[in-house]
Amino acid sequence: MPRIEHQRLRRVAVAALLLAPTAGLLWVPWYAGASPRLTGTPFFYWYQLAWVPGSALCLLAAYALTRKDGRDP
Repeated sequence: MPRIEHQRLRRVAVAALLLAPTAGLLWVPWYAGASPRLTGTPFFYWYQLAWVPGSALCLLAAYALTRKDGRDP
């Protein structure tokens, strides 16, 4: 795969990783309900709470994809 295509694919992956938490949390009508419940907690609350570590993982993956290969910044 040519280097330009590889860089483009990487940028698309980083953009998707950064947009996923935003899209998942800003589309409120999708998760604005009480069911399904998780240990008695309504879906609205546990869905948002699940995005906290999910967002951290997305940011970590985006950071790893944007780092230079083994070189110091």
